[in-house]
Amino acid sequence: MSADYKRILILCKTYPSPSSKHVETSCVAGMDDSGRLIRLFPVPFRLITDDQQFKKWQWIRARVRKAGDDHRAESFRISVDTIETQGAPLPTKNAWEERRQAIKPIEVFEDFNALETARQTRGVTLAFLRPHRLERLEISKARSADWTPDEIAKLMQAQNQGSLFDQDSEQRSLKLLKKLPFDFHYRYECRTDGVARSYEHKLVDWEAGALYWNICRRDDWQDAFRQRYFSEFSEKDLIFLMGTIHRFPDQWLIVSVLYPPRLPPGAVDQQSLF
Repeated sequence: MSADYKRILILCKTYPSPSSKHVETSCVAGMDDSGRLIRLFPVPFRLITDDQQFKKWQWIRARVRKAGDDHRAESFRISVDTIETQGAPLPTKNAWEERRQAIKPIEVFEDFNALETARQTRGVTLAFLRPHRLERLEISKARSADWTPDEIAKLMQAQNQGSLFDQDSEQRSLKLLKKLPFDFHYRYECRTDGVARSYEHKLVDWEAGALYWNICRRDDWQDAFRQRYFSEFSEKDLIFLMGTIHRFPDQWLIVSVLYPPRLPPGAVDQQSLF
């Protein structure tokens, strides 16, 4: 398949997982400059050079091609060595005005049932969903607190090979990826035409994992985590970036959370932006 260069606004990085081909990978998603959502996989993010390590809400330019082994319409393979960051992440000033305007072309679903119908009828596997409200955040122990021996072997590949992308470059120093010992699920409500429906989905955003590792030594870490991901976010104009699992196409995850402030009444028509 032919490869072309695309500009992509990064909206998501999932927490990394072990990979037999790439040591560890993250699923990255964003919006191309035509306004379409795009999934980039696999991205061994912690292995790429510092000047290529992009941030959420940052534009990048890279060569991509449609994934041959992933038939989801939004899925593309990225040539990691072609990644170029373009400017700083979009600012949050003026109530996220620049960020809101950037993602204005993206369709937003108001109910998960409508999103699932779009998957079945239009092949949508990556989309924005706006919950009406958060009902609760569930924190539970992961099925296994440690990597399996096979997963550890995959992660240790970096110790036995040089750079994945430039054989002449110096091998990057890389700490062994830590597995998250807890899972996070949102229970949330959608409301359309006066009808409320509740749903539950797992949260796999890298930001959530990073927050856990920053506070996990505290006795009250669960309270602090809920303060951020439930109490604070309940006051935001919250948007989930939802994505399906490749091996289980009817299963959805919350792969990223966008949390612009709520606009005051009469300031700007929120529907025109989100």
